[in-house]
Amino acid sequence: MRKIFPLTQEGLHRDRVLDAVKHDIRKYIKREQRRELPDGADFLDFDCRLGASKDTAKSVHLSALTAHLDEVANTGATEAYVEILAKPGFRQARPTGDRSK
Repeated sequence: MRKIFPLTQEGLHRDRVLDAVKHDIRKYIKREQRRELPDGADFLDFDCRLGASKDTAKSVHLSALTAHLDEVANTGATEAYVEILAKPGFRQARPTGDRSK
């Protein structure tokens, strides 16, 4: 998903618009996670970028996406660029010497 979300809408409180954007993002992620995994993949991984515009978007971890969206909204931006791309993920074995108790 590559989309520019407006953060202001006439007649709606800014917080409700932000909640609707977060809902759309979560809905997209859940829909992607329901898809069948490619052969050999263990899970779906997501590459995420977020910013006030496409040029200022920074790489963000999926778990911190909504927190960074709040930061963009708090800067007074009128829109937010969100890019979430699904890719196959492969689990890697831990090195034997790095196991902590």
